[in-house]
Amino acid sequence: MSAAKVNGGMSDVEKTLKIAAMGDLHVREDNGISYRDLFSDISKEADVLVLAGDLTDLGKPKEAEILAQDLKACSIPVVGVLGNHDYECGAHEEVAHILRKAGMKLLDGQSVEIDGVGFVGVKGFAGGFGRRMLGSFGEPAIKQFVSETMNETLRLENAMRQVRAKRSVVILHYAPVADTIESEPLEIYPFLGSSRLAETIDRFKVSAIVHGHAHRGRFEGRTPGGQPVYNVAKHIEKPTGKPYAILEI
Repeated sequence: MSAAKVNGGMSDVEKTLKIAAMGDLHVREDNGISYRDLFSDISKEADVLVLAGDLTDLGKPKEAEILAQDLKACSIPVVGVLGNHDYECGAHEEVAHILRKAGMKLLDGQSVEIDGVGFVGVKGFAGGFGRRMLGSFGEPAIKQFVSETMNETLRLENAMRQVRAKRSVVILHYAPVADTIESEPLEIYPFLGSSRLAETIDRFKVSAIVHGHAHRGRFEGRTPGGQPVYNVAKHIEKPTGKPYAILEI
């Protein structure tokens, strides 16, 4: 099996879109790793490249510039979101500017349509899953933490309402379900994502949801509403046997 096949309600006139999806590149100034050849290979295999956050390791503009240079080898549209590492230095706006200038469709509460498929993206945030989700109760710091998750889910919902395409893909950095973070230490589950993201997504019909962030999770899961979720962090074993997944939408 070389691809995850996703049923997005395709009609006879809709062509299948092949999406290569990968997260957690963690581009650094000093590690000498180039993604140029990988992006070139992906361009031959897929129609769109999706990047699910943590594009840089420390959120440095120089790291973004290195990635922007490597993206020149990609001849297909690139769409994605930032991750928590991209905020580390407080220069995320400059990082975003550099990547957008390089041609990447970087989403932060927006949507874009490519070849009949709508792509919606937000970073998401932490907070936990199911009955163990952190509630907005107690100290102001706790309420502020939960408020950040709620704000991300609201921005996600607003973006999803703008999608007119019959098929859609949601791009996150944080996980919307616990299924795809299995094998991570239980102690850090609350910091890997939030069920509130899945609750929002399940108000809509989507073709696929992708995220990164959990390096030791597993590839595939489902929202409570049964919609497919894929952990596409570079470190996760995928059906392709490669650092990226291929989704057919």
